[in-house]
Amino acid sequence: MIDMKQIKENVSSKIKNYQGQDEQSLPPRETKKTSTPSAKKSTNDSSAAIGASIKIRGDVTGDENLIIQGEVEGTINVVGHNVTISKTGKVKANINAKQIIVEGVLSGDMAGEEKVIIRQTGNVHGNIIAPRVTLEDGALFKGSIEMEPGKEDLLGSNNSINTSNTSGLKSA
Repeated sequence: MIDMKQIKENVSSKIKNYQGQDEQSLPPRETKKTSTPSAKKSTNDSSAAIGASIKIRGDVTGDENLIIQGEVEGTINVVGHNVTISKTGKVKANINAKQIIVEGVLSGDMAGEEKVIIRQTGNVHGNIIAPRVTLEDGALFKGSIEMEPGKEDLLGSNNSINTSNTSGLKSA
C-alpha cells in the first residue's frame, strides 16, 4: 500500500537536498500565523501528483487530492478527496473518491461520492457509480452508469444499466 503523504515528504526532502541550499545562509523569513477559515481550507485542499514518468503498481490511498500524470495499476482510494487523471495519465484501477475527473485513459470502475466527469480527451472502459455524471462531447466511454444517490458501495451490484441487453425488444 502506498501512502501519498510519505511519498510527498520523501520527494520534498530530496528536492531540498538537491538544491543544496543551507537554511542558515538564507535570510530569516517572516511568517504570519492566522486562523482564518481560508487558511484551514488551503491545507485540506492540498494535492499530490504522480508525475508523467512515474509508474505505480499497487494500492494508492491518501487524505488529499490526487493528480495522475503517469501510470497507475491497482486500486485508488481517496475517499473525501478528488482524483484527476490528466491527459498523459494511464490508469488500470478501480477508483473511490469524492470527485473523479478523467482527461486521459482509464480502465476500471469508478465510484464518485459527488460526481464523475469524463472530459473530451477522456477514454474510459469501466462502470461508473455516482449521483452526477458528465460526459463531454468527444469523450469515449464503454461501460455502465449507475446514478442512484443514497445507495452505498454499489460497485459490482446488479442494478447498473446494461445497454447490451436488447432481448426484450422486437423489430418492426
